[in-house]
Amino acid sequence: MDSTQLFAQIRQKGSFLCVGLDTDPQKLPACLQGTEDAMFAFNRAIIDATAPYTVAYKPNVAFYEAEGVEGWRTLERTVTYIRERYPEQFIIADAKRGDIGNTSSRYAAAFFGKMACDAVTVAPYMGEDSVKPFLKDYAGKWVILLALTSNKSAEDFQYIPDVQGEKLFERVIRTSQAWGSPENTMYVVGATRAEMLEDIRRIAPDHFLLVPGVGAQGGSLEAVARYGMNSRCGLLVNSSRGIIYADSSERFAETAGAKARETAEAMRLMLQARGLIS
Repeated sequence: MDSTQLFAQIRQKGSFLCVGLDTDPQKLPACLQGTEDAMFAFNRAIIDATAPYTVAYKPNVAFYEAEGVEGWRTLERTVTYIRERYPEQFIIADAKRGDIGNTSSRYAAAFFGKMACDAVTVAPYMGEDSVKPFLKDYAGKWVILLALTSNKSAEDFQYIPDVQGEKLFERVIRTSQAWGSPENTMYVVGATRAEMLEDIRRIAPDHFLLVPGVGAQGGSLEAVARYGMNSRCGLLVNSSRGIIYADSSERFAETAGAKARETAEAMRLMLQARGLIS
């Protein structure tokens, strides 16, 4: 999926919502406990309920890896289900890989070849060698680079300035633009750092940004849109816990759908205000 197709989905649905599938077996509704592959049953119900209001899904790979072989099967089943039932959805493997050479090549083969995801999150701090293998042989696929994260200890490294005063995260964004283009690279910017989006847009005006942290983590959707939206929206705003765990009863999927619809309706107004949809 290229950026034109992604923007077309945003305009068609009036939404730039990404739902994070951070599926924790300990948090599944009681009605699913004991079900065969309960994680997949949960994901399927959430996907069916939220698909009309989303343009992307982001399974957090750690939650599946923790379950061993069965977890990987669940992840593959989930991606396949989305691909077959909702082929317009953009699928992000939130894997945060960050190695070099043959290792990165095999990570790329896993998520782009084997699972047919559209994008994978990558830590860029080992430099170009950790990113290029994801771009080399996979036309139409995306690398989403960790740029400015929302965790408290992000300040340990990401804000360190060089002798010219450029912060490390700014250097990462500026340098990495030479590795790819707005057609195959995005950046992760935490919603709780929304005011920094204005500075990031000065460096990377045309790239899509994946913005986690709206909802349960306290990020402001309005602030993200104000500082981060560009002429083609340029945003995928992720919500995980605030949608998928909004209800632990038998109506969990219905409630998740309602939360996704509520968020998408707010996004529609923001897109209209920018003149991006009618």
